[in-house]
Amino acid sequence: MTERPINPILKQALELGPTILFFLAYLRLRDGTYTIGGTEYSGFIVATLLFVPVLLVAMAILWALTRRLSRMQVFTAFMVIFFGALTAWFNDERFFKMKTTIVYGCFAILLGIGLLQGRSYLQWVMGELLPMEREGWMILTRRLTAMFAVLAVANEVIWRTQSTDLWVKLETFAFPAVLFLFLWVQIVALQKYVIEDEPPAS
Repeated sequence: MTERPINPILKQALELGPTILFFLAYLRLRDGTYTIGGTEYSGFIVATLLFVPVLLVAMAILWALTRRLSRMQVFTAFMVIFFGALTAWFNDERFFKMKTTIVYGCFAILLGIGLLQGRSYLQWVMGELLPMEREGWMILTRRLTAMFAVLAVANEVIWRTQSTDLWVKLETFAFPAVLFLFLWVQIVALQKYVIEDEPPAS
């Protein structure tokens, strides 16, 4: 199904808004303890419980406007719901913190499996957005596989050794910024592999 055009600012708001709202909710609730259904939850867990429906609503609006969600968005949403549910069920914030490690780790493993098969699953996901020669996709896939692995290890080290405050800040701002900057640098570096649209014949 062809993606419908959408205001890019609105699209960014729908994609990034839930994460920003989670951060703001955490700042507001982090010092409190809240009783829900007779069970006490920390502010972090309550913020997590709020994050899940906000994310689903944002994705529903995005789908209604564009009639398309990327496979990465769907997978990430599933992981958020799954680990958010585990966090609430066991009343243990570690599950939600591990979610980031597992998401990045799964991306690294899936891309790595493709590389072992001589394929770029990244091209399968993003090929329509960035027309590029196969060699360029293979280079980008190898580099992004390594980056996802590094982020997975970094998240695991950070949540196990640092405060929740620091982890939330890094999860909300640092990890996405590092990934965005990495992709931007790679796309610029691999520009020679990008397939340019040929001008129409006169």
